[in-house]
Amino acid sequence: MDKTLRQYDEATAECVALFTRKAQDYGTAWRVMRVASLTDQVFIKAQRLRTLQTTGENKVGEGVRPELVAIVNYAAMALVQLDLGVVDRPDLSATEAVIQVKARIKQARELMLLKNHDYGEAWRSMRPASLVDLILMKLLRIKQIEDNQGTTLVSEGIDANFLDILNYAIFALILTEDRDSGGSSAE
Repeated sequence: MDKTLRQYDEATAECVALFTRKAQDYGTAWRVMRVASLTDQVFIKAQRLRTLQTTGENKVGEGVRPELVAIVNYAAMALVQLDLGVVDRPDLSATEAVIQVKARIKQARELMLLKNHDYGEAWRSMRPASLVDLILMKLLRIKQIEDNQGTTLVSEGIDANFLDILNYAIFALILTEDRDSGGSSAE
């Protein structure tokens, strides 16, 4: 578990570092985005990952890793929006936005620890492509819940699905890093 925590923290540090730089460049304009719009942003990134994995072609130039980082950050932003609500104009400083995103990533990390205990780190035996498929499935679930105005009968809510998406993207970052450094993870 020590290896997992180290790798998880390294992956999330990479995501937060990019989020911090973008918050300095763009401010917090994303605070005007409705959760459904963030869902669509994550969907676009996940769909591009699936295309890259399926075709092996990359015509835009950004690879798998930047898309996974974007998924982590957009999922954290969606969780912030769920908690704080959507605003008409940016209301957070870049510093406060980073604090908010870090808090959601910490929440996902705590969930990962609980699930890793129960599932015995089964994700380590998965392929990154399977994690992308799980992200897409969770996004379709979120879209259905959004279409139902947030109402579910017996299922987890939007927040639980975004926490899982965040963790799946981090797992894919870890597996991709392991594979690139000579580990045993396969695409």
